[in-house]
Amino acid sequence: MRLGTRLALGLGVLSLAVFAVVGTALTAYMRDYLERQLGDQLKLIQTVQAKDAAAHGTVRRKPYYGWYTAVYDVTGDAVRLRRPADVPADTGPLADLARAMAHSDTELMRTARIDGEGTYRLRGCEVEPGVVLVSAAPVEDVEKTVERLVTVQVVVFALALAALVVFGRRMLRRGLKPLSDMAHTAHGIASHDLTESAARLPLRADGRDGGREVAELRTAFNTMLEHIDDSLAVRAEAEQRLRRFVADASHELRTPLMSVRGYADLFQYAAANEPAERERHLARLRAEAARMGVLLDDLLLLARLDAAEAEAPLRTADTDLTELVQQAADAFRAARPTHPLTVTARAPGPPVLRLDPQRVRQVLDNLLANAAVHTPAGTPVSVEVSVSGDTALVRVTDAGPGIPAEDRERVFDRFHRVDKARSRDRGGSGLGLSVARSLVRAHGGDITLTAGPGATVFTVRLPLRGVC
Repeated sequence: MRLGTRLALGLGVLSLAVFAVVGTALTAYMRDYLERQLGDQLKLIQTVQAKDAAAHGTVRRKPYYGWYTAVYDVTGDAVRLRRPADVPADTGPLADLARAMAHSDTELMRTARIDGEGTYRLRGCEVEPGVVLVSAAPVEDVEKTVERLVTVQVVVFALALAALVVFGRRMLRRGLKPLSDMAHTAHGIASHDLTESAARLPLRADGRDGGREVAELRTAFNTMLEHIDDSLAVRAEAEQRLRRFVADASHELRTPLMSVRGYADLFQYAAANEPAERERHLARLRAEAARMGVLLDDLLLLARLDAAEAEAPLRTADTDLTELVQQAADAFRAARPTHPLTVTARAPGPPVLRLDPQRVRQVLDNLLANAAVHTPAGTPVSVEVSVSGDTALVRVTDAGPGIPAEDRERVFDRFHRVDKARSRDRGGSGLGLSVARSLVRAHGGDITLTAGPGATVFTVRLPLRGVC
């Protein structure tokens, strides 16, 4: 059964119990009230009848229609009815009351059944010693009144109960409609194919009815959907990146593998060739193997940096960042004499950081090599070291043609290359900047790009506290 139906039935059962208690109490009160009224009437009439019996020996004044009056002489347990008397054929209940009244100090009143007549209310009073007046009034009118009251109560309570159940169920259905809407939304989400790489779920719980509690539930429900949307978007993006990564890695590894296979085939049939040719084939095999080894080392390093390990694969030590930059600059000048390089230190003192000097040197060498590879000969390159608050900054700037706007957001993606036409021997595999960013983040810092026409700036931020 639905919640609204159960609540409506529960409300009906509760109302029925309340109606039963109220009806019983009201009926009992009405019966008691009518019986007291009848008793008061008997008492009032007996006041007059007692005087009549004392004066004439019997009651000459006629009672109400259907009422009976009798005067008894009581001697011990003997009871004698005085005549004439207006009594029913069955006088046993009246005589019993007269006998009891003769031995009582107070007036007596009881309800008795008179054969052939019905139920009567009897009241006795002592006219004088040994003389008892007994009056009997029918309680049929009281019973009929109570029966009519019970009938009216049953009809009214039944109509009220039916109206309460019908309108209550309607009101409950209206009040629970927001919950039903959320249930339909949940069913729609359950039927939605979450395995697709969809961006967002097209369902939300709307409406303003239901009160504060339902509004809080609706807000929590929509917040949950937003979280699911974000999770699905992240998962879809991760799947796309994984597929792109696998495709790029396969492509990058396929080229050196094909070269190794080709040179191996040439070497197999080069037994009769000159020694110089064989050495040239072996050199190419070693070069392709070394290139593939570097690519695999970068992939392994990225996997270790991405893994949720307790410690990053770093060997930290107190290192002078300015000296480390100077060493990278000297190596760059020796390897790239066609690119003039300037180093500027704007820090108030030598910034000593807790870092892995080999990995940070790898980041600097990568950024400087990237500036030389992607700019023409003669392009000036500069490196600036500074301190801002609790952060050390290293800016690598070149005055080359810059990076296109459509590639700036993806320069740190793995296997992404800005110049697709550049050969791999000159342009690399596209892992350098990804490795650099992962290494910097492993030190608790970050690396950002600011590019425009005629200037490309990579800014490395490292915390002065370093990595513990």
